[in-house]
Amino acid sequence: MPTVTTAMDAEAVREKSADFRRSVDGLREEIGKSIVGNREVVDGVLTCMLAGGHALLEGVPGLGKTSLVRTLSETLSLSFARIQFTPDLMPADILGTTVIDETQSGGRSLEFRKGPIFANIVLADEINRATPKTQSALLEAMQEHRVSVGKQTFRLDEPFVVLATQNPLEMEGTYPLPEAQLDRFFFKLHVPFPNRDELHKILDRTTGLAPEERQAVLHKEQILAMQELVRQVPIARHVQDYAIRVLQASHPDGEGAPDIAKRFVRYGSSPRGAQAVLLASKIRALFEGRFAAAVDDVRAVAHPALRHRILLNFEGEAEGIKTDQVIDEILRTVREAAPERS
Repeated sequence: MPTVTTAMDAEAVREKSADFRRSVDGLREEIGKSIVGNREVVDGVLTCMLAGGHALLEGVPGLGKTSLVRTLSETLSLSFARIQFTPDLMPADILGTTVIDETQSGGRSLEFRKGPIFANIVLADEINRATPKTQSALLEAMQEHRVSVGKQTFRLDEPFVVLATQNPLEMEGTYPLPEAQLDRFFFKLHVPFPNRDELHKILDRTTGLAPEERQAVLHKEQILAMQELVRQVPIARHVQDYAIRVLQASHPDGEGAPDIAKRFVRYGSSPRGAQAVLLASKIRALFEGRFAAAVDDVRAVAHPALRHRILLNFEGEAEGIKTDQVIDEILRTVREAAPERS
């Protein structure tokens, strides 16, 4: 059984865990005033924010992806910027640009005017409608939390989260995201089509009276404290080992790889996949009031953490194989190791 860090006694752990859960429940309730259903998607976005990562939301137009991100920004006391990606969008439109400015003395000076990337929450709307050159402009900001323009480097204010939406690649006028950029996303979340009951609620809210105003329920310092608490959640060795073996099995030549991976996968997940799985497992444990991650947490977060990090080969794409099918088979075949006894 993992031991709690000496910096936090048992009572402090229970109190902080309870505060964490209350904050998340309050955030869910406030988001639920505008967003119908999609509990898994909402929790996935919250997980990315609390892990200090970024989320990619995929679904056909009209399913409320943009509304969800906007609602999240309104329930947090954080700065927000929206970037509408289009084929003619340029990197400078995202990062900012240097302009010539006249001084009071009549002279001229160069001044850098920051772009929309300099916000706490950045909505990259329909990111796969921009060209790869513009998409790659997000890379350094997403990974390093800084922007380099010319000889200058600017740190981004924390917390910094990119929440990107994209339409399925089968749709006309879309560009596949570069593999390096896909790996920078903590989660890839599929936004499902609502069922009949959810459609009734959506229509009632959108065709009736004005919706209830949303209130900010968390501020910057609280979010940073919650992110720090996530890092303090212990992971037992056998749980971490299970996550590693799941990662290895995603490679066609990896240990424990199932037949579907050997036949249809070109490249498996990078080590970032294991990092995402473990951090998300810690957050899921806190969501449920536990201060220790378990193997069940790893299984629950494997799909959103790994589905965009596994690349299919030509045969897999031709056969219509989905990476979720590969992950299903990996989770079915990789067995949990017995916990070490002290």
